Order: sequence, then C-alpha cells, then structure tokens
Amino acid sequence: MASMALQLCGGGSLSLARRRSSQSTRASASENVSTLNREEEKVRLGGSDLMVTKLGIGAWAWGDTSYWNDSQWDDGKLKAAKAAFNTSIDGGITFFDTAEVYGTRFVGAVNSETLLGRFIKERGEKDSAKIAVATKFAALPWRPGIWGNEGYIDGLGDAVEKGLVKAVGVSNYSEKRLRNAYNQLKKRGIPLASNQLQPLLTRIKEIGQSYGKTPTQVALNWLVAQGNVVPIPGAKNAEQATEFVGALGWSLTEQEVEELRSLASETKPVIGFPVEKL
Repeated sequence: MASMALQLCGGGSLSLARRRSSQSTRASASENVSTLNREEEKVRLGGSDLMVTKLGIGAWAWGDTSYWNDSQWDDGKLKAAKAAFNTSIDGGITFFDTAEVYGTRFVGAVNSETLLGRFIKERGEKDSAKIAVATKFAALPWRPGIWGNEGYIDGLGDAVEKGLVKAVGVSNYSEKRLRNAYNQLKKRGIPLASNQLQPLLTRIKEIGQSYGKTPTQVALNWLVAQGNVVPIPGAKNAEQATEFVGALGWSLTEQEVEELRSLASETKPVIGFPVEKL
C-alpha cells in the first residue's frame, strides 16, 4: 500500500506516422516554451482547497539507478533532470510528483525528493513560492493485516490538521480500500484529493495528426479535459518536458473527449494491480 501526502514547497508510446510532422510539432512546442512566461490556469486538486497546474511532472526517474537510467547516475543525467525541471517551470508547469522511494542512493545516485528540493532551492524564492510538490511514503514491508490501514490514514489526517501538508491522496488502492479511506477522512472533514486513472487509448494517433500533436500530448490533453484529473507524466530531460508543455494551450472538442472516454471505458485494467495485492 502506498499513501500520498501533498504539500506546497517554498512559500506557501506511440509515434506519428510521418517523422516530419513529429519534428514540426516538437519545434512548435519548443517555441511555446520560450514565449510562455506565465503559469497555466490552475485547477482544484480533487476535493481539497489546493490549486495546482492542470499538468504535473513526475520525478520518479530523477536519481534512480534501480529501474531507470541504465543503473547509472552521473552528471549528464543530473543536468538532464534539472533541465526537465527548469523547462517545466518556464512552460508554466509548477506541480511535481515524487516519493521517498523514488531514486536510490546506490552507485553515486541521490533520491528524487532530495534532487527536487535542490532544484527548487536553486530556482530561487520567487519561483519556489508557487511550486507544489506531491510526495508519497510506502508503508513497506508492512501490508494491510491485523493493524489495517486506519493508522496510516489517521496519521495523514493529523498531518493535514497540523498544517504539515495541504491534502491527502492514495496510490494503487483497490476500490474497497479507496472507499474506506474516503469515509475515514470524511469523518474528520478532510477530503481525499485524487486517485490514479489508467487510460489506454487507441484513437489518439489519428486525432494527434489532425492537430499536429503527438499521441502523448493528445492523451494528456484528454486527461486534463476530464476536469477532475491532474496528469503527472515523468520527464527525464528537457525534450520530454517540452513535449508535455505542448499538451497545454489547446483543447480537444467535446465529441473527441467523449469518443476517447468511451474507448477508455472498454480498456481492461492492468493485470496485477493494485500493488497492495502483490
């Protein structure tokens, strides 16, 4: 089981059929990054009072040597991660997702939380005041059993009431445990902020070609259109962050949103999830 606590820091794949189309899309997105000096319109995170950008950036790969980065972490990868961070901020994305178990301290690496904190500090007080960070803890090696989940949920509720975090959420929960967590927090007047959505779309390639967007950008734009989802794609470098920024600043039609929603509803869940069943 993995629970999430979110707080404000500082102050407060598919490919397009034609290579040329993909290249022009990336070039256009790059231009948008250089000219976009404002934050995208923010949205309320679930039932909380926390306002975040419509799109977040996942920092799982930052510092990791156990799953990402070919088991190596060096200055080049560090610079790439920082470039991803800065490109995101410059493009108006100020919401980042990390966890205490993201990244490792092996082979000279440093964990994701530490790197993100360093990047925020180096960015300066003006920008750090508007950055929101979602971080998580994994209750390992324990599993729901004789003690249940109540202690973890109450602990997160205490963190909200003490002002340590702004909102509480969960990751990789079954529907039953999600409902139980929601009801337990509701008794204390604390909303459960969000839960993961797993869309698997098959039509995004055609739609992307009509907009001059990559399938990734279409999928992210569709998620934003739901109104109750804040996507957090992982960015390992500036190029990926640039592509994610290109998912904002335009909108799918209502018909396209509904069509993709219908297709997504027919998608079977990934076998083996949620993680707590392992």
